[in-house]
Formats: sequence, C-alpha cells, structure tokens
Amino acid sequence: MVERSRRADARRNEESLLEAAAAAFVASGVEAPVRDIAARAGVGTGTIYRHFPTRADLIIAVYRHQVDACAEAGPALLAGGATPHTALARWIDLFVDFLVTKHGLAAALQSDNTGFETLHAYFLDRLLPVCAELLDAAAAAGEIRSDVEAYALMRGVGNLCIGADSDPRYDARRLVGLLVAGLRQAD
Repeated sequence: MVERSRRADARRNEESLLEAAAAAFVASGVEAPVRDIAARAGVGTGTIYRHFPTRADLIIAVYRHQVDACAEAGPALLAGGATPHTALARWIDLFVDFLVTKHGLAAALQSDNTGFETLHAYFLDRLLPVCAELLDAAAAAGEIRSDVEAYALMRGVGNLCIGADSDPRYDARRLVGLLVAGLRQAD
C-alpha cells in the first residue's frame, strides 16, 4: 500500500512539475530558466534535474503530457457534450490552446536532439484518431459535412494558428471558429 501511494505521489509531483514547466513555457518560451520552473512548481532545481536531466527531456515530457491531455479530452467531451459538433468545437478550442502556447517549440523540434524526432509522430498518433472520432460522430449526427478528414482539419487549424504569438491583432481562435462553423451541413 505504501509503495502504491508513493507511486501515485510521484506521478502527481511529476504532473505538477510538467504543468509548471508548461506555464513557464507559455510565459517565456521553451528557454524559460529552470529556476523559474522550479519556483512555479514549489520545488528545488535539483528535483527538476532528477526527473528531467536535460532541457530536451523536460520539453519532450511537457509536449507529450499536453498531447495526452488533448487526446484524453476528446472522448470525454463527446460523452458529455450537448451535441457531437459542440464536442468537436470545444476540442478544437483545446487544440488551438495547445498550438498557440508552443513558444519556441518549433525551433527546438528542428534541433539535432534525437528525442524530438518522434514527437511529431506521437502527436499524430494520439490526436488524429481523436479528431476523426469527433468528426465521424458529428457527421453521423448530420451536423457537419461528411467529407472532412481529420488530418486536413488539424493541418488547417495549425496553419491558422501560425503567427498568433507574434501579432497581437491576429485572432487565431476567431478564424478557427469560422473554420469549424463552416463544417456545418448545408440545409
């Protein structure tokens, strides 16, 4: 019993660290000082280095954690949403949040670190099926067109999010909302 509660505590502590790192990355980019992340998490810098020996390890863990959260949200939204289209729209909002808060991640992903190579595949493997499930449910309910592919939608949303962090006049969420509204089935 003690071992199980320690593992649960360790998971909670790691999750808290990942949330703190994600918040620091949103505020300052992926080059946020480790001491700032530690302060947000309420731990010492040694704790971060014990869990994540390199900055790349931390970036990868944060990215995977956020992909997992986005993937897990889809089925929950579908089960609890008023309609499949509402669930799809709310999930796309989460996806937009995920995309527009990745300050500096693109540059990090272009680095020579081999750990980054698998992240894009992980992203697609986890999120494409969720998006497809939401699209299929909304199409089956007659709420949206049936000819929209998950990859095309996610790519379109991603392209609309480019530049959102560098131009305060650019409202990616509004444009994505127009895209999602445009999926509606013509009456």
